Amino acid sequence: MIVFNYEIDYKIENETKVQEWISRCIEKNGFEEGELNYIFCDDVYLHKLNIEFLQHDTLTDIISFDYTLGKLISGDIFISIDRVKENSKDFDQVFEIELNRVIIHGILHYCGLKDKSDSEKTAMRNAENDCLELFTN
Repeated sequence: MIVFNYEIDYKIENETKVQEWISRCIEKNGFEEGELNYIFCDDVYLHKLNIEFLQHDTLTDIISFDYTLGKLISGDIFISIDRVKENSKDFDQVFEIELNRVIIHGILHYCGLKDKSDSEKTAMRNAENDCLELFTN
């Protein structure tokens, strides 16, 4: 079950379409959907979590807490809408596409993809692009 929660004045358009898309991406990667909570927030909210739980005094677009067991994907994914908006400008990308990339990025981490090395970053970006293609289909 995928649930969207909002800590700011923002709401995803067509939540059902996005939930179905996330489910397809999970299945495409050979996993099953468990309990997934997305929490959309601002920079202040996410920065506080970043300091408290990760001891990182930096801004970020996403923090995920992975509760996956075996092939059952579960977790809490916090996304800063402020960061996504800023990143969409920096990367010259449409906001909705950048948001979808971040939404699925957390899921792909739960599927075992990493993004520390250059080769891992390339694999992650390719997987994100594959999932983004599923959104339009």
